[in-house]
Amino acid sequence: MTGSASRTFAEERRAAIMDMLERASSVQVADIAHTFGVSSVTARADLDALASAGKLRRTHGGAVSLHKRLTVSVQDQRINVNVDAKQAIARAAIELVHDGDTVFVDSGTTALEFVRMLDRRSGVTVITADITIADFIDESLPGVTAIMLGGELRQGHRYLYGPLTMAALRTLHADLAVICPGAFVANRGFMTDFPQMAEIKTAAIHAATRSTTLMDSSKLGARGTYCFAALDAVDSVVVDQDEKGALADALNALPEDAKRPELMIASV
Repeated sequence: MTGSASRTFAEERRAAIMDMLERASSVQVADIAHTFGVSSVTARADLDALASAGKLRRTHGGAVSLHKRLTVSVQDQRINVNVDAKQAIARAAIELVHDGDTVFVDSGTTALEFVRMLDRRSGVTVITADITIADFIDESLPGVTAIMLGGELRQGHRYLYGPLTMAALRTLHADLAVICPGAFVANRGFMTDFPQMAEIKTAAIHAATRSTTLMDSSKLGARGTYCFAALDAVDSVVVDQDEKGALADALNALPEDAKRPELMIASV
């Protein structure tokens, strides 16, 4: 197929995708791939091009119409926030993963960017309560095994929580826990705003041999209600920058006999 023919076919396909959105308000990558006989990579490229042209809104698994009212998850609302920083953090954090590792992966958009990097490793197993992450693994990472924790769905957030989630975590062990705080507060530690999620994060750290936190610099000094771990409870902290020295100061303030997590500054 010539370059001009390929471009024409792509334009026709993208016009048809917009017709699908007008009828259904949302569309999934898998639906596009099946309907047009293209790969998931091509389907995502079509959606990215249409999003760049301002014709639709991208979500983790597909896209939604800009013209019809639709409930969008909190994760999807944040998908385009601090993207470069989150991707840089994910690239740095993947160095903590070894072939064959079992990794607990937290919920959130930074966690999803981390999971996108797992095709660089082999034989990895992911434990997660996050539905979006499980969907991505099922759709795009055939070499990764996923263990989905049970529990109650927190509507609008696409993750599971509660007694069933906690019971599952008590039976599992991970080589690495990848945790995404909502905030870091000096003299308190890593924070989140949902108490049941705080329980999951704490339990995941205790269930893993090693643990790391991934957070972009907007989380430093941000608001948080529930502390799930002190700074010295993790083995490393990955951020895009520590411009005001909040983490460096907190590390220096730790007692001499405390564990000192490695501070990893990701290059954006």
